[in-house]
Amino acid sequence: MTAANKTLHDFTLQSIDGKPMPLSQFRGKVVLLVNTASECGYTGQYEGLEQVWLANKDKGLVVVGAPSNDFGAQEPGTAGEIASFCKLNYGVTFPLSDKLVVKGAAAHPLYQWATAKAGNAGRPKWNFHKFLFGRDGQFIDWFSSRALPEGPRLTAAVKDALAN
Repeated sequence: MTAANKTLHDFTLQSIDGKPMPLSQFRGKVVLLVNTASECGYTGQYEGLEQVWLANKDKGLVVVGAPSNDFGAQEPGTAGEIASFCKLNYGVTFPLSDKLVVKGAAAHPLYQWATAKAGNAGRPKWNFHKFLFGRDGQFIDWFSSRALPEGPRLTAAVKDALAN
């Protein structure tokens, strides 16, 4: 299958507990994919991501956190440490992958594909970069690290995606 024909549903991540997380399980759902880090100035966005997840999961939204140590080495922990940090500090209940590389030639194939869809301007430049995918697994848009999960632009995009 060529990259042009792929969708989000063609990729599998490893969950934070070490089990396969085929993204095809989210077919029919809107997915917000966010590269995260526990020691970043944007780490407080976990709270907003959890709020967006809880407010919209019954409407068909899935938030997927993808811990990454790519920017400023701000995610140095093990999978267990990351999971514990997210649960204890932010009450995170949305799915988390194991640590991923999200930039450059070594990036996970999902991130290579999503970055190609987003274009150079939409490539992850820091932690808490966000990609939004429709129910069909097609790329919709990207949002910078500064875009708050509960901010107006992202809220409108999620609402529109859920309506389709």
